[in-house]
Amino acid sequence: MPRTSSCYGSSPSICARLKRSSRPGTLTPTSTSAPEGWPHDEQTYGLRQSQRDADTWRSFNRIRNGAKALVATAEVQLQALPQHSIHPHWAWQISCLNTALGRISTLQSEWLDLRTTAPAPARPGTGKYDGPLAERNAEAWHYLNEWALHGQAVLDIHTAVKHHRPGLTSIAPAPALPGQAAPPSQARR
Repeated sequence: MPRTSSCYGSSPSICARLKRSSRPGTLTPTSTSAPEGWPHDEQTYGLRQSQRDADTWRSFNRIRNGAKALVATAEVQLQALPQHSIHPHWAWQISCLNTALGRISTLQSEWLDLRTTAPAPARPGTGKYDGPLAERNAEAWHYLNEWALHGQAVLDIHTAVKHHRPGLTSIAPAPALPGQAAPPSQARR
């Protein structure tokens, strides 16, 4: 059965995009590396690594605001599935996603705090802005890679629920805390 893009309102291509940006080959092609894998040019390697980190952050940023709800829904759906239809690694993968999301959120909060307290000359295109941003992206890359590796579990759990318990696909996680509700989004045309 083909995957649809309607699952949770996000596109499965996000997982694919995250996976593409986290592949080792996207960082150092063999033409710029020695046979043992070390880069010939450290500066070019660093720039490519920084670009990979930024691309991975941008790919994840499309679902970052809804990621907590995705994980929470998958946790609830996982509990509703019959035991025989649960893959043993799903609970572990959801736990990894939850941990990674917590760290990504912390790094984003730290970045926003730093940006708020930065001196006036710290704006995009300057070292005082771009340096800390690149550091945030680099620190987040491992956790974003966790999403690339395990994010498919959210979709797989949803698919299993649709297959084994069609009436349960509308299970929602616990309601958000007061004051955290987001305004409804406008329909795109």
